[in-house]
Formats: sequence, structure tokens, C-alpha cells
Amino acid sequence: MINQRRSPTIDPAAVTKALAPPPGLPNRHGGWLGRDRPFPPLLAAPPPLPRSGLWEADGVTTSPADEFEVHRPRLFGLAYRLLGSAADAEDAVQDAYLRFSEADRPGIARPGAWLAKVVTNLCLNRLTSARARRERYPGSWLPEPVVTADGTLGPLESAEQRDAVSLALLLLLERLTPTERAVYVLREAFAYGHREIAGVLELSETNCRQLYRRAVQQIAAPEARFQPPPDQQAKLVASFLTAAREGDLAGLERLFAAEVVWWSDGGGKVSAARRPVEGRDKVLRLLAGLLGRSAADGVRLSVVEVNGGAGLVARGPGGADEGSPAGSAAGPLIGVVAFEVRDGVFTGVRAVLNPDKLEFVGRQLATVRDGS
Repeated sequence: MINQRRSPTIDPAAVTKALAPPPGLPNRHGGWLGRDRPFPPLLAAPPPLPRSGLWEADGVTTSPADEFEVHRPRLFGLAYRLLGSAADAEDAVQDAYLRFSEADRPGIARPGAWLAKVVTNLCLNRLTSARARRERYPGSWLPEPVVTADGTLGPLESAEQRDAVSLALLLLLERLTPTERAVYVLREAFAYGHREIAGVLELSETNCRQLYRRAVQQIAAPEARFQPPPDQQAKLVASFLTAAREGDLAGLERLFAAEVVWWSDGGGKVSAARRPVEGRDKVLRLLAGLLGRSAADGVRLSVVEVNGGAGLVARGPGGADEGSPAGSAAGPLIGVVAFEVRDGVFTGVRAVLNPDKLEFVGRQLATVRDGS
């Protein structure tokens, strides 16, 4: 059963102050730290512990739960970028709350910075064990998808911001050591300076600079990695949806690059290709089979923004008409598809079918459907 939490009343001015960057820290990458807009509450996050222990900050008396809720969305965004898993990110954030509720809060001068350090180090511990599990994972491992149109991962207004949460980049981050990944995420997504990163990770500033350079070198791609503008990608996905609905394989062929690769993540729990399918001809054969079975099974497709780009949600029978907004479909969620686009065609397709990895998206879409 999914726990639901009551969203507390939050003062937007307190949010803005809590998310402000350290003095003198420029927001080079459009990261969250320099934003002057509050973040929306995280959907269906784990419930906080009972409120107790009121304390005073800047002359305002507040409970630890209320204070923590101001930071929860930003902390979730940090944890998700570090772990590539929404479920693990929620667990890390809730563990941070437990530590915060038991800490000497009046002695914490900057709760946002304190919590960011706690979450980062909790994620470092999880990454070490996660790497071993992923090496034993049946078939292709893909990050958990997240619907981003609701602001769950923060503002995604630039190509760099959208790229930073794409499944493609999250997969590239798997090449890094846990510490390299932490340095890269704090620097690129949150605009931390090397001195601030050194304080979070308890390393020297020189060491952090070296880790950052190594991380950039390992995930650098020879071609531009940034996705096209959202409207262009949305048109491509809409064309894919139309061709798929009509069984137009010739139309689908025009949408794929010759070197396209299709990854499927079933986690050993549902039927899915264990290895990447490479090349347009093979991908089209795979699609022909998938579309034939989907039509017979009554599968419905809807367009949704996934990890910063237009994607598709697949549901079983019982939902709204095909092509309707994802939140209006009530059938069982069976898959989320994210696309990688370059030069006006799809170069990569990632289909997440593992039911465990669809729980967070399912809760997000249920919230949209219910209007809550």
C-alpha cells in the first residue's frame, strides 16, 4: 500500500531563502541553487514522523517536519540524480529526515546545506551496494523514469537542465565512481563550488577538482548530447504514436537513425529483450512484433514528459482512448518509453517495463488523473 502524506503549508519566502546559494557562488549552469522560485511539493513522498520539538529559526517557531518539507523537493532531486532510482531516492530522503529530527537543530546554522551533505553521503553508501546489484541485474539495467512536467525534479527550462535528468545521462553517470558522481552532480546540477563540494564530501578542494575533471572526461560524448527543443521532440513522438497506431512501418522507418539502439528493462519480471537491439532494421522488426501483440492485448499509448523529454506511457486495457493525456488513462501501467533524439531522428529508445521501476511514475500519473 502506498503511503500518502499531507502537504503542509509552506511559506514561499522561506523556500526561497532556504534554496539560496552560498554568498559569492555563481549559478553557472542554471542549477537550482540560484533560483528564486519555490519548488512544488514532491508527489506521494513517504510521510514524515509525528511532529514534535518545535524550534526557532530567524525568529520563526517551526517544527522539524515543517522545516524539512521546505527542503524535501530539492533533496529528492539530488538523491535521484545520484542514484537513478526514485524509490531509493525517497528512502534516502526519509533517512535524512530521521537524522534531522534527532539532531541538535538549533545548532544547525544552514539546514539546507546540512541536509544536502547528509543525503549525499547516504547516497554514496547506497551507490556502493547498488553497483554490485546492477552487475547481477538480468538484462539491460535502466534508471527509473520520472514524469517531469510537474516540476518533481526542479526547473527544466534549458537544454542543459533537461539533459541532466535524461535517462541517457543517468546511464553515463553509471561509469563514474560514487565519489566522482557526487562531485559531478553537485557541480553541474546544483552549481556548487569546489570548496562547497569539499565540505560536503570531506575531501580537499584540489581532490574535488581532480575528481570533477575525471568525471567530465569519462562521460564526454564525441557528438552533441543535448536533446532538441521540447516542441520538436514532442512532434517526433507524436509522429511515432500516429505511425504506431496505424501500423505504418514505412513512417516509423523515417523516424529512426540507421544506428538506432533499443534497450528494454524488464528486470527478469516481464518479457523483454535481454540485450540491446541495434540497427534500424532490427528495431523495426522488434517494433512490428510489439505493435502486433499490443494491438491484440488492447495496449494504449499516451504522450508524457519523461525525464525532461517527450516520451510514451503504455497501459493495458481499461484506460482512455489512445493518445489521450497520460493522466486520463486508468488502465494498468505496463511501460514507459524515453527517446533520445539527434538530427531530427531517434538514435536511442529506452523502454522501462520492470513493474518495480514503474511505481513512482504510476503514483505521479494517478495524482494527475485524480486532480490532486
